[in-house]
Amino acid sequence: MRPEDLALLNVPGSVTLHGDLLLVDVARPDLEADAYSGNLWRVPQDGPPVRFTFGDRDSAPRISPDGAWVAFLRAGDGSPQLHVMPTGGGEGRPVTDLPLGTGVPVWAPDSRRIAFVARVAEPGRYGTEEGVGAEAEAPRRITGLRHRTEGIGFTFDRRQSLFVVNALADVPVPVRLTEGPYDVESPCWTPDGEHVLVSAPRDLDGESLHTDVYAVPAGGGAPILAVRSDGSAEHPVALPGGEVLYLGTEFSGLDAVARNTGLYRAPLWIAGETAIGTGTRLTEEESVDCEPLPPVPLRDGVLVAVRVRGAVELRLVPSGALDTPLEKLVPILGERAGVRSFTSCGEQVVAVVSTPASPGEVVTPDGPLTDFSGALAGISPLLEITAVSADGYPVHGWLALPEGEGPHPVLLNVHGGPFHQHGWAFLDETQVYAGAGYAVVLPNPRGSSGYGQAHGRSVIGALGTVDADDVLALLDAALDRPECDAGRVGVMGGSYGGFMTSWLAARHGDRFRAAWSERAVNAWDSFTGSSDIGWFFAEAYCGPDIETQRAMSPLYHADRITLPFAVVHSEEDIRCPVEQAQRMFVALRRNGTPAEFLLFPGEGHELSRGGRPKHRLQRFEAVLEWWSRHLS
Repeated sequence: MRPEDLALLNVPGSVTLHGDLLLVDVARPDLEADAYSGNLWRVPQDGPPVRFTFGDRDSAPRISPDGAWVAFLRAGDGSPQLHVMPTGGGEGRPVTDLPLGTGVPVWAPDSRRIAFVARVAEPGRYGTEEGVGAEAEAPRRITGLRHRTEGIGFTFDRRQSLFVVNALADVPVPVRLTEGPYDVESPCWTPDGEHVLVSAPRDLDGESLHTDVYAVPAGGGAPILAVRSDGSAEHPVALPGGEVLYLGTEFSGLDAVARNTGLYRAPLWIAGETAIGTGTRLTEEESVDCEPLPPVPLRDGVLVAVRVRGAVELRLVPSGALDTPLEKLVPILGERAGVRSFTSCGEQVVAVVSTPASPGEVVTPDGPLTDFSGALAGISPLLEITAVSADGYPVHGWLALPEGEGPHPVLLNVHGGPFHQHGWAFLDETQVYAGAGYAVVLPNPRGSSGYGQAHGRSVIGALGTVDADDVLALLDAALDRPECDAGRVGVMGGSYGGFMTSWLAARHGDRFRAAWSERAVNAWDSFTGSSDIGWFFAEAYCGPDIETQRAMSPLYHADRITLPFAVVHSEEDIRCPVEQAQRMFVALRRNGTPAEFLLFPGEGHELSRGGRPKHRLQRFEAVLEWWSRHLS
C-alpha cells in the first residue's frame, strides 16, 4: 500500500437490519476535496452492494421497528442533521436543524419518535449570536476539572442533552428533555416507549468519573436514577421483562484506568424518584474485556464484542451467565479480525469486520457479503510472533514483512493507550510502511488490553519498566528472523507509543538508528494540568508524587537521547497538549540532539486516523522521508 492509496479506503461504519433490508454506511477519504465523503449502501444477500443515498456525508443508518423508515445523519457542508426516508427509497427529509448538529438516531417502539443527543451552546457562544465570532465572545468562567474533551473542545458551555422528535410529523419539532451541568450518552427506549434510558454522570454531576443509568420520561420530567453502577454504566439496553443490560467497569475514586469492561444485567424499576436497580456482572472481570459497542440480546443470550489477544471477537454471553469467563463465551465472528459494529434482526446476525487486508466488510456467520476493499493492492500479511520478557513473562505481537527476501530495515511501532492493543484489524500505517520496504514489529506489552485485566494493570506505577522489557523482547524475537536487519532499526509510536519511543530512545538508544515520537506524553507533571484527562490519568498511572511522575517522564531523561529524533504533534491536541512536544523539542535541541519538530495545524490527537486527508497523506510522506534518511 502506498500513501496515496488512502483514497482507496472504503471504511464501513454501522449496520442496521430489518428482514431482508441490510444497510451500512461507508466513508471514504477524498484527497482532492481534502474531506471525507460517505453514503448508505444496501447489501443484498446475493449480489453486490447498491448505493442507497446520495448525499455528501451520510452515516449512522437506523431502520424503524416497523421496517417502513430509515433514519440517518447527513452532514453536507455543516454539522450532521437527522434525516428520514422510506425504506423503499426516495429523498431524505430533514428532521432537525440544530446549530451544533445531532447524534445517532434511536427509534421508539412506535416507529414515529426518535431519540438522540445533541450539544446545546450557551447563549452567545459557538455562533449563536449573529456577527459574533469566537474571538469576540465573552471570557469563559471555568469552575470544574472536566471542562473540555479531545475531539470536541470545551464542553461545559455546550452540554450534550437528550432530545426526542416526532420524525413523521408535518413539521418535526425536537423537544429537549435534559438540561443541566452534565452530558448524557447512549439513549435507549424502554419497551413501552414511556422512558428513554441514558448513561449520565453520578448524581448528574459533570465532574464525576462514575456513570449510572437514568430514565428520562419521554413526555418530559426530571431524570430518574434507574441503575447504580459499581463504577461506570454505558450503552444501556432495555429488555421486555423489566431489566436492563449495560456495559460497565468497577472502580472507586480516580482509579478508573485499565479496567476490563463487562456485561451487566440489572432490574429496572422506575417508581417516583427512587432508584433500586443494582447491576450483576455476567462476564468475568479478569478475562473478559468488552469493546464499547452496545450489547445485542438474542433468544439464547447476549452478543458482545470482546478484545481477545489482538482480535475483537463477537461472542455470545449465554442465558443465565454469571461471572462467566472468556472460554465459556461462544465465538460467533471475528476470529483473527476486529469487529467494528454489529446488529441482529430476529436471530440473524450481521457485523462489520476488519481484517489485516480490509478496513471492513459486512459479514454474517456464513461469510462476507461485501468486497469494499477489492481495489487495495500490495497488502502484507501479519505474522504472529511471541517472546519471553526479561522476567520470564510471555509476550505476544505481530510482524509484517515487505516483499522480497531482505534483510529489511525494521520499524518498531508501539501502540497508544497504554490500555489498547495492536491486532488483527486493518492498520493503514502497517501496510504503508511494509509497502515501502520496512519490516514492522507490532508489540502488545504489559499494559495492553486483550490479555486479562492483570496484564493491563501491571504497569500501574511502573511505566517504562516491564512494558519496555516486553517491547524489546518482542523486537529481539523479530530480529532473530533472517528477513529483519538488526543493524537498521527505528522506533516509533503515538500517544503512549510516543512516550515509549522517547523512553526507549533515552534508555536504549544504542538499539536504534532514529526515533519518531508522535503526540507523546513526555512529562507527566505538566500533563496533569494541561490534558483533558490529565487531572486523573497521570495520578492513576504514576501516583500523586511529583518526583515519581518526573522519574517516569521521558522529558527528564532527555539528556540521554543522542540519536536523530523527530517530535511530531498537532496544534489542537487536547489529549496530549502541544506543550508536551515543545518541551521535549527544546530540551533535545539545547542538548545538541539532532531533533526536528513537525507540527500539524488544525489537527487534534486523532490526526493519523481521522485527520484531514491531505494531512494524513503529508504525514505518511514525512514518515517515509524520515526513515529513508536514517535507515537506508
